[in-house]
Amino acid sequence: MTEKKTWSQRFESALNPAIARFNASIAFDIELIDHDLTGSIAHAQMLGHTGIIPHTEVEQLVAGLEKIRQEYHQGEFNPGIEAEDIHFAVEHRLVEIVGDVGKKLHTARSRNDQVGTDTRLYLREQIQQIRQQLKDLQTVLLDIAENNLETLIPGYTHLQRAQPLSLAHHLLAYFHMSQRDWERLGDVSRRVNISPLGSGALAGTTFPIDRHYTAKLLEFDDVYANSLDGVSDRDFAIEFLCAASLIMVHLSRLSEEIILWASEEFGFVTLKDSCATGSSIMPQKKNPDVPELVRGKTGRVFGHLQAMLVIMKGLPLAYNKDLQEDKEGLFDGVNTVKSCLQAMTILLQEGLEFRPQRLAAAVAADFSNATDVADYLAARGVPFREAYNLVGKVVKTSIAAGKLLKDLTLSEWQQLHPAFAEDIYEAISPHQVVSARNSYGGTGFTQVRQAIIDARKQVST
Repeated sequence: MTEKKTWSQRFESALNPAIARFNASIAFDIELIDHDLTGSIAHAQMLGHTGIIPHTEVEQLVAGLEKIRQEYHQGEFNPGIEAEDIHFAVEHRLVEIVGDVGKKLHTARSRNDQVGTDTRLYLREQIQQIRQQLKDLQTVLLDIAENNLETLIPGYTHLQRAQPLSLAHHLLAYFHMSQRDWERLGDVSRRVNISPLGSGALAGTTFPIDRHYTAKLLEFDDVYANSLDGVSDRDFAIEFLCAASLIMVHLSRLSEEIILWASEEFGFVTLKDSCATGSSIMPQKKNPDVPELVRGKTGRVFGHLQAMLVIMKGLPLAYNKDLQEDKEGLFDGVNTVKSCLQAMTILLQEGLEFRPQRLAAAVAADFSNATDVADYLAARGVPFREAYNLVGKVVKTSIAAGKLLKDLTLSEWQQLHPAFAEDIYEAISPHQVVSARNSYGGTGFTQVRQAIIDARKQVST
């Protein structure tokens, strides 16, 4: 027979054991225990501050809650499914420690505003940690960029060779994606950091509580102005999963490029043993497991976002048990993003080695300098569209002849147009092609050098 719960005076019998298991959340919401204890301590202190309970009882409650924290971290407090959730587990243990005074902790509070407070405290902490991880990733990207300012890499559109780039410029694109992620999480954090504590079950409370006092103790920026909204709002969790999904998009895009770069067909990077695995039957292989796993785990976070949206889309006000389903996806989304950021940072820092000679050979063996031929003519008064069409013909005939543009003689160039001179060879060399793109935000070395300096300042703030 399952033990009767707090509400059992309304009921004549206990829950069916299978329903008790189905109803319980202790298996995953124990993640919130530290935050539940912190929130409960603040609530107890507020009850004393407002005179709802005596200060001597507040001291007993706080001491008991801190003892539970100590017991948990020492492995002595391990509530099972009979506790249903972490909130009841803590309250039950508190009564065991301090006696009937422990039953006063829930005065002027519902599990609805309690769990909402715990979840926000948890997510606020996790966002801070993820933002730091983003800074760590950015620092590694900048370190690699700084060492590869004049290393060239083919740039692609439609996965076709387009124009050569500074490798540093390519990596800085991911820096800026990560910067937006960092800023976006800061925006989300502001809406996470609003206290629902004191909203009660849905309508507030008859006790003379001070919600702003608990908000100050818990370092919330504000309190919910509407009790219904306070206990039923999960916008903050959806916003976080949106931001988390974009982090995963960016990590997955970088992963895809690394996977391509590590292939024999590209050969732009070598995978180091510390971040690669082998094949069970093909001894020659070295597999890019880290970026493949990051790419695969991305859909997992997307799924949690979709699930949260579906949970919320039809819920009437205020609290509904459906909201118990917000936690597993949120917790897993947090853990997935953190593990992927850590793995990608390690991979970039110690698991990859770029192959400058292979990269240099790649940018020297294609027609990605064709636009620069057109620009060369346009700078000498030839209308760009006319120059564009002329170069298109040159590329076509060169391919047919098995030549690259650099292989054409000066006489052949001048037969195409008299504006060509000896300096055409310098103009279409890969290094010059990259260097010449000196517009703000471009891949020119001067621009990229300044971009690295600016990025370093952003990371340090």
